[in-house]
Amino acid sequence: MKRIVIVAAAAAVTAGGGAAAAVSASASAGTDAAARAAAAKGIAWGKCEVSGPSDPMNTAECAQVEVPLDYAKPNGRKISIAVSRFKHTDTKDYKGVLFVNPGGPGGSGLAYAPALARWFGGVGHAATIAKYDVIGFDPRGVGSSKPALTCDPNYSDPIRPDYVPSSAKEELAWIAKSKKYAQDCAKKFGWLLPHMRTTDAAKDVDVIRAGLGQQKISWYGFSYGTYYGATYATLFPKRVNRMVLDGNVNPKTVWYDAQLEQDKAFERNMKSWWAWIAKYDSLYHLGKTEKAVEARYYKVRADAKKAPIGGKIGPDELDDIVLSAGYNTGYYIPFAQALSQWVNDKDPSGLLDWLNPGGDDNGFAVYNAVQAADAKWPRNWSKWHNDAVKLYKQGYRFNTWSNVWFNAPIAFWPFQGGPALKLGAKGLPGILLVQSTQDAATPVAGGLEMHKTFPSSRLVEELGGKTHANTLNGNACLDDKVAAYLDSGALPKSRKGPDAYCKAVPALNDPDPTAVTAKSARAAAGKDLPVGRP
Repeated sequence: MKRIVIVAAAAAVTAGGGAAAAVSASASAGTDAAARAAAAKGIAWGKCEVSGPSDPMNTAECAQVEVPLDYAKPNGRKISIAVSRFKHTDTKDYKGVLFVNPGGPGGSGLAYAPALARWFGGVGHAATIAKYDVIGFDPRGVGSSKPALTCDPNYSDPIRPDYVPSSAKEELAWIAKSKKYAQDCAKKFGWLLPHMRTTDAAKDVDVIRAGLGQQKISWYGFSYGTYYGATYATLFPKRVNRMVLDGNVNPKTVWYDAQLEQDKAFERNMKSWWAWIAKYDSLYHLGKTEKAVEARYYKVRADAKKAPIGGKIGPDELDDIVLSAGYNTGYYIPFAQALSQWVNDKDPSGLLDWLNPGGDDNGFAVYNAVQAADAKWPRNWSKWHNDAVKLYKQGYRFNTWSNVWFNAPIAFWPFQGGPALKLGAKGLPGILLVQSTQDAATPVAGGLEMHKTFPSSRLVEELGGKTHANTLNGNACLDDKVAAYLDSGALPKSRKGPDAYCKAVPALNDPDPTAVTAKSARAAAGKDLPVGRP
């Protein structure tokens, strides 16, 4: 019965023709009504939940903001969004509110209000961020927002079936696991799932804006936060002041095709890491060429399937740990050292230190829920299987099957999502796009396509940069441009293609393990909270 209710609700959201127009008009009126109510009520700020006296959240204030579950029914069921604020200290040149989103979808952003201020200070631009109230928040369904979506807290517990199926039986095991996860989500949160579109989350932001008493907002979005910000800009172009989008989602690949493009980009980045390890074979003793290190890695992976490392790390868990080296070069040194300790000394402690038993089901659930609702996905499993087999045979081994299973519950979701929102709007101010050319999570084509989608935008490319969403990470060329834009609205001059370039910083992009320890390398790698996929 619940499945039927969910399908009916989804049909109401995505129906074509006059029905869709009526729903859209109703939702727009509902957003306005909710915003007016929030403006009248304001936000009751209080202390944040903290872990101790040194918790940075002690410097912020927190609140819950009530929003409609369904903006077509603003007086109906309510949910709430957890919000944090790190207040401005420059009272002479106050520039309003700056929302920050770390990506995902499913990433908790509550801690990012004081974090963004900390990162700006760390790259020498404390004076710029002092002019803004930085607003962090957990999008609907995430973290401290109510309710927090979770489907099966034990879903990712180690040790899981091998991502890469060696037989039809192994693939069927993952299919059954994925299908049950989708069913569990529908059973527990069927009433919420149809309202997890990014458009719903963008409307929540506008309600928060009204509650803050602001006419406009500025936005700093990393990774999925670029799509989130672009969605807000599309729906509310007159409400945008300034907007920084770093590590851009490709609007043309939302969302199934996006993971296929990621598979190719991560293969390149993992090979870059393996080549880097080979360069320092005298330290790590894992192979003197990229191919030798890659072969060693897959030997370790195969052995972990037979006998898990430290009793807890199978092939999937190993892949999940080292995948971060494809995201961020700050992980090169600590992961190489941990892998070397295991291979050469049979010491699993280094790898075990990076194991996240069970993962984060809230982040995983929201990731699937948002992407399932946002856009149409293939519902025929043969499409998923054939695409994965094709990519794997073409040599994209590392991330192809793990990405399949990270998204696979959507193939069995209780309704078909979409259509995807067509991004773009007239009357927008200048927007600053930043894109690293070797970003694996959001490949470079995303920055170029977002630039075309928003004609008022200016695109800065970091040439050779391999770290995902790399602003505020120590590349002064990038960070200075971001600060100048947020400070005065300054943007690069418009040119054909990218409008400006910054070279990747060699010490960050190609770290020297002979100069620093693994611990200090990671500590110095820049941002101290993650951006990207939860």
